[in-house]
Amino acid sequence: MKFINLLKKELSELLNKQMFIGLILTTLIFMFVGNIMETTISDAVNETYSLNICNNDDGDMSDRLMDMLSQMGENDALTLKVVEAQGEDYADIINDNDISSLIIIPEGFSDTLAEGKPAELISISRMTSAATMSNLSNDTSGAVSVIEKCITNLLAENSGLTAEDLALMDAPISVSENTVIDDKSAAVSMDNVMSKVMMQNMILPLIVFVLIMMTSQTLMSAISNEKIDKTLETLLSAPVSRTAVISAKMIAAAVVALINAAVYMVGFSVFVSGATDTVSEELSTSVVTQAISVEVALAQLGLSLGITDYLFIGIQLFLTIMICLSVSLILGAMVNDTKSSQTMIMPIMMLAMVPYMISMLADVNAMPTAVRMLVYAIPFTHTFSAMSNLMFGNDAIFFGGLIYQAVFFAICMFFALRLFKSDKIFTISLNFGQKAKFKKNSGNNNEE
Repeated sequence: MKFINLLKKELSELLNKQMFIGLILTTLIFMFVGNIMETTISDAVNETYSLNICNNDDGDMSDRLMDMLSQMGENDALTLKVVEAQGEDYADIINDNDISSLIIIPEGFSDTLAEGKPAELISISRMTSAATMSNLSNDTSGAVSVIEKCITNLLAENSGLTAEDLALMDAPISVSENTVIDDKSAAVSMDNVMSKVMMQNMILPLIVFVLIMMTSQTLMSAISNEKIDKTLETLLSAPVSRTAVISAKMIAAAVVALINAAVYMVGFSVFVSGATDTVSEELSTSVVTQAISVEVALAQLGLSLGITDYLFIGIQLFLTIMICLSVSLILGAMVNDTKSSQTMIMPIMMLAMVPYMISMLADVNAMPTAVRMLVYAIPFTHTFSAMSNLMFGNDAIFFGGLIYQAVFFAICMFFALRLFKSDKIFTISLNFGQKAKFKKNSGNNNEE
């Protein structure tokens, strides 16, 4: 009963209105930004080419090109706007015509093609900001591709080539791509599989990294504050076992961490899906023959995770949180003020940042043995690479990491309990700067 009351006390302090308001706002922000990115990318990907063109050439080829572009505009293949422009002050031309891009056919364009030489086009694009998506509609590369296609057709007609000959020249081969993983294969492009897997594997490491930082800072600050205002001394002197006190604190912090994990995972999933679904749809309809959907291919390749897999990942995530909390208990007991607790979180942050960065950039299992063992010695690495190990059949590494984390947690918890059961909890400190300052002040007082 005493333990339950302690647990209720810790939960009531952590599960407050401010926390739930923060979680709700975080979820709404993820959804809002994800929706904006989905709309922006969808508009950029699906938008009909908007071609603003100025013809300063009087030749036959440029006239035929303009006729062909006009016909495409009538068929809604593109949005065509013909602009009159002279001179080389391109900024004035763009501003005077209130357009964001322009293709200029210069004088002598047709004569150059008639001589069998590549003719030059002048491309002008307005850059409105440093944001990638905001400038997609201003890019003229798509319009240039349309013009190149038209010129190719006109040159082919001049050379007496048929439409079938031209089609064969444009696409002389078709590719049926297949991806193999171990003894499984699927008729799908490896690029499409990689893009889908990368998006899935990006969520868990980010959530783990955020949780490690949040839980460490929360528990470390709580312990240091209770130590400063003597609340910890009163609590540990109460007629309840110190094991129960520590257990209540850790379970309460773990519950709060798991709630945050669920909210961040859902929110970030919405954000990522909004940013990538439209692009994935476009990739699946590329010129490469795509026999099956990416989702079906993932299942055929054994890259789809089941409920049991996610359960094991959840267990590993829980162990990671408990390791983080047990280390935070020890470090939190060694500081005497909140400012010092912010410094003491650095070891945990560095141990989390190293595997986080590696998991985003490289495959730990492909590294040299010595480096791989060193990286896997960091307990957080096993959680960052958990989803990848399960997907690619590295079960021994995954379950070995699970056992290693359990042992690591037991060792950390042993030292945390030993510290809290002794009176050192009230005297231990790592504020070396304050001690040096105290000794200096004492020496000055003695000299006086």
